[in-house]
Amino acid sequence: MSNIHTSAVVEDGAKIADNVTIGAFAYISSNANLKAGVEIMQGAGIYGNTTIEENTKVFPYAIIGTPPQDTGYKAEDDVKVIIGKNCTIREFVTVNAGTKKGGGITSIGDDCFIMIYSHIAHDCQVGNNVTMANNATLAGHVHIGSFTVIGGMTPIHQFVKIGEGCMIGGASAISQDIPPFCLAEGNRAVVKGLNAVGLKRRFKKEDIRALQGAYRELFRSNMPIKDMANELLKNEKNEKVLQMCSFIVETSRGIPYERKNNG
Repeated sequence: MSNIHTSAVVEDGAKIADNVTIGAFAYISSNANLKAGVEIMQGAGIYGNTTIEENTKVFPYAIIGTPPQDTGYKAEDDVKVIIGKNCTIREFVTVNAGTKKGGGITSIGDDCFIMIYSHIAHDCQVGNNVTMANNATLAGHVHIGSFTVIGGMTPIHQFVKIGEGCMIGGASAISQDIPPFCLAEGNRAVVKGLNAVGLKRRFKKEDIRALQGAYRELFRSNMPIKDMANELLKNEKNEKVLQMCSFIVETSRGIPYERKNNG
């Protein structure tokens, strides 16, 4: 049995599972699909074709599923938002639907923590266990890898890709791709090192040592970074290093870093 406040607006056709809570003055569109345990708090709005998976909480005045801020969007386009399980979407967060040209879907994975006033634009793909601190903003088509933390007041340029397990410092500005497991900061941001804290929390010592060795070769040798990544891919066996090198080889926006010599 769901708990829906009498002042909430739930349009006909909305799919509301058992044990959903909808607070005062909230709005739920006719195409919304709220799974078991979802909580939509006071004044929040769920628009368009939006699916929210189990046990996610949407705090007051967050707005999810509104049309993309894209001049090519048409009202008849089949676009949507999908949000995973056990997420926390805090006050005044905005999440826009995808665009037809971008695949039509904006997605957020499981166990994400999206803090106050953050924005996730059209066609963004956010992985699992991602944290976005207050006022972090993603432009269109941004990809964020799982277990990444985006610091507060940080904007990320459209089409940028942030790899798995990254740490992006607060008040940074990201305009190029950041490889997996790295720490980046600054305006414009550059790679400063590995995300040491994140690595210790998740990986074995042998994986960390392998990544440390690969990082020195990639960022402190005199060889261009893509060339070095290709060299490492030929003989490297550690899966985490292969993941980092493959990301670097495949980047189209480039990797921002300051060349330092080994030593």
